[in-house]
Amino acid sequence: METQMLEELEVTIRKGLHIIKFNRPSKKNSFTAQMYDGLARLLNEAAVDDRIVITALTGAGDFYSSGNDLTNATKFIADGDIIESTKESCNRIRNFVSALIDYPKILVAVVNGPAYGIAVTTLGLCDVVYASDKAYFQTPFTKLGLVAEGCSSYTFPRIMGISKASEMIFFGHQMGANDAKECGLVSQVFPHTTFEQQVWSKLEQFVQMPKQSMMCSKHLIRAQISEELHKANEAECKELGERMHSEECITAVFQILNRRSKM
Repeated sequence: METQMLEELEVTIRKGLHIIKFNRPSKKNSFTAQMYDGLARLLNEAAVDDRIVITALTGAGDFYSSGNDLTNATKFIADGDIIESTKESCNRIRNFVSALIDYPKILVAVVNGPAYGIAVTTLGLCDVVYASDKAYFQTPFTKLGLVAEGCSSYTFPRIMGISKASEMIFFGHQMGANDAKECGLVSQVFPHTTFEQQVWSKLEQFVQMPKQSMMCSKHLIRAQISEELHKANEAECKELGERMHSEECITAVFQILNRRSKM
């Protein structure tokens, strides 16, 4: 077993199973700029690593991930050049999502707790999603003055239908684990008390299955939609860049951060 600690990410490889753990439990595993860059690099490296059969994404502590670290937004404004800063941020998101779209190995999300924002939208790019019964899912884009990302404008309507996808993306509906399973976002839900044991045991068995067969089947599935996913990613990041330096977004983010500081 090989374990490596990167900044805010923990990486383990054991017998074909590649585990990337979001490791900011005190910040609910929110994504920093360094994490976006690190995740894209790790996925691109794993794509050509013959030791790896399955990559699993999970979180440390009680949260899977609370999505983007909102303090990044205040740094953009403090830097002075908001347009350039948001451009860099969107490029990071674009590169991370592109790495997920193009990832040739089996990609599994092990959702150990609540998930927000891009931690939810990118579940639609995973091959399999396992969730604890304590997990829930929310995409508060409108509340932040932002728009859908992670290809969710494409994947969510196809996974759960237009009405449910719209409720999540437009209104920030909070979806429980069992509802997420019912609508197809989640593959299986496990009791939280046995979640880790059951999921990792299952994945350790799956890595023993014929590797090339799995890769070929994934290619057949993804080849049908890869181009559309990349188009969605480009369109979302372009619109996201516009929204991130809008007055509506800046006001919403500062209001949320101000409320948090008073709690």
